[in-house]
Amino acid sequence: MAGAWLLLLYLGTAKLFWAIVVGVAVIALSEFFRMTYRSLIGPRLFATILLCLFPVLASYFGRGDIVLAGVIVGLMATVAVVLHGYSTIDDVFKYFSYSVLASVYISLCMAHVVLIRFLPDGPFWLTLLVAVVAGSDTGAYYAGRAFGHRKLFPQISPKKTVAGGFGGLVAGIAIAEGIALAFPGRVDLLSLFFAAGLLIIVGIAGDLTESMIKRSMNVKDSGTILRGHGGLLDRIDSLLLTGPVLYYLLSFGLLR
Repeated sequence: MAGAWLLLLYLGTAKLFWAIVVGVAVIALSEFFRMTYRSLIGPRLFATILLCLFPVLASYFGRGDIVLAGVIVGLMATVAVVLHGYSTIDDVFKYFSYSVLASVYISLCMAHVVLIRFLPDGPFWLTLLVAVVAGSDTGAYYAGRAFGHRKLFPQISPKKTVAGGFGGLVAGIAIAEGIALAFPGRVDLLSLFFAAGLLIIVGIAGDLTESMIKRSMNVKDSGTILRGHGGLLDRIDSLLLTGPVLYYLLSFGLLR
């Protein structure tokens, strides 16, 4: 998966990257509704996924304002569906709430990953982002196994520990700085130190957010598409929140 990611970033075009991300978003949205809204099936499920896709579809143009317009168009379309199907939808408020949440939580957040790809040095920043998230996960796993006693959020994710979180923070920052040293002049080391720390904390929050959804719905994994690793949503949960954070750090000139 890491090799395919690098090939896509450095040999593929931005439009190909967009197409792959849209495909991932379709699968992630289907996993989300399968977990949270099991009675949503058939044509209405397909229509709902399409409506939720508007933000990430709008990222094709590489512009944040068009992505925001996609959010509004999707919201208006969802309102139209709810009003038209008021008498046939089993729980209108549930349908409306889950649809809007899916659009923002999955589609809008993934749109920001595409927006990063369109930035100057976009492939480098996405490589750095995935390396920080993956390095943090690895550091958290080994630190948690070796020193983990105190639980971080036991009611949401019993396996996560405070020691694991600290280990993930150290490992993620170390990997970020290592990549920066390997490519001198690309990014300021001091600003990267603080940005990487923020991204790691947000990544942990992203992981816990999906764990919270799964625990609320009494499911172990979001899907089975990746044997032994659950669903795609299980793999991208950290990126969903870290992608927008990195995009705005870059857009506001806080990381350069």
